[in-house]
Amino acid sequence: MPGDGIKILLVDDEKHFADTLAARLEMRGFEARAVYSGPEALNALALPPEVVVLDLRMPGMNGLEVLRELKKSHPEIQVIILTGHADAEDERTAYETGAYRVLRKPLNMDELLENIHTAHQTKEG
Repeated sequence: MPGDGIKILLVDDEKHFADTLAARLEMRGFEARAVYSGPEALNALALPPEVVVLDLRMPGMNGLEVLRELKKSHPEIQVIILTGHADAEDERTAYETGAYRVLRKPLNMDELLENIHTAHQTKEG
């Protein structure tokens, strides 16, 4: 199956978006779960995913803060930032902090799937 059971954690404060994306990924053979805040994301690392798809702009703990904390405790996890609001500075900071890729909303599903697979292969390799 195309998703090969890759474990994905989706982090986005837009609950409907995160749940819908998780369902779409599940239909493609991924093991996807959604959480809706930075602290929830860090708690979800107790069962580490292989790839995290992380929103940049969230209330409270933003995506860059989550990325920093995640990379401290789990540097092997690949993180794809998915955002509609990043500027060049945010993007540069995300890459410097360890993001695998920064993708823009509105979501291009094929681009996301390709990046999940390459991120997973990079993690494995």
